Amino acid sequence: MRGARRLGILGGTFDPIHVGHLDAADAARAALSLDEILFVPAHDPPHRPIDPRATSYQRFALASLAVADRPGDRVSDIELLRQGPSYTEDTLRSLHAQGWGALQLFFILGADAFAEIATWHGYPSFLDLSHLIVIARPGATIDMAVARTPELRARMCIGEAPGGGAPRIFLVEANTRDVSSTGIRERLATAQPIDDLVPAAVARHILTHHLYGAVDDLHGENQRT
Repeated sequence: MRGARRLGILGGTFDPIHVGHLDAADAARAALSLDEILFVPAHDPPHRPIDPRATSYQRFALASLAVADRPGDRVSDIELLRQGPSYTEDTLRSLHAQGWGALQLFFILGADAFAEIATWHGYPSFLDLSHLIVIARPGATIDMAVARTPELRARMCIGEAPGGGAPRIFLVEANTRDVSSTGIRERLATAQPIDDLVPAAVARHILTHHLYGAVDDLHGENQRT
């Protein structure tokens, strides 16, 4: 299957983006030799019970800062410019319209999200629009995800699959850091540091713009130096 350019797609609310997201991207790139990874902030995440705390443009800015020094990574506004719920199926079809083929696209998601994939809009037809890369997450193992999706086992593989054919589901064991956007927001609301949870540029932007209840004097010494 190597030869054609490979594009990874990592969608999410990114409220805010954190090192766990970057770990997942790195694991996917290493496992499938991806040429580029597109981070896609959702405008209206359909599986989220409440609206994001930051605006879509603030989340886009945070994601852009997170990948600024990561060659081969970039952020897309493809879902920010589209009205209505941010469905993965629509995003993949938009990439097809740009000239990408299904076997060139690799949609990256955590094992926890994959376990619920039967609830996604357009399932199962959207599975033919790209490969999936399922990344193990703290508390959500590959085995758990596979057990929840027995109907998809024929598509699953570990490592490279033979070239051609239909899109596959690649299962990737990885040590991604145990970080959540919810936990970061809770720490910021109680004036606790987030230094090891997000890239430094993301932390600075959050503090400067008082996102998520961040206060000026959090890490005051670092802000003055």
